[in-house]
Amino acid sequence: MYKNYWIYIVLCNDDSYYIGVTNNIKRRIWEHNNDDNKNCYTYKRRPVKLVYCENFSNINSAIRREKQIKGWSRKKKQSLISENFVKLVKYSKRKYPNK
Repeated sequence: MYKNYWIYIVLCNDDSYYIGVTNNIKRRIWEHNNDDNKNCYTYKRRPVKLVYCENFSNINSAIRREKQIKGWSRKKKQSLISENFVKLVKYSKRKYPNK
């Protein structure tokens, strides 16, 4: 049986990003904007807007991708969202101090 999983990035009202994984993207965005759980990151940062998503058929692949993107800088996330792959590569390069 084929199953869909999504990693997604929402832009919060305070200009922060929230990254998550779901098997129902429409429901999850609705929950971010309507759920009563005051402990959720997005609760006080509403409304949120979906700005990026990727589809996976394997939950483990989706979770790996979510963790990868969570570790990125804000500039690198913005490059992914805007599909600016030149900047995405630029922000992927690590800078090491001169020896």
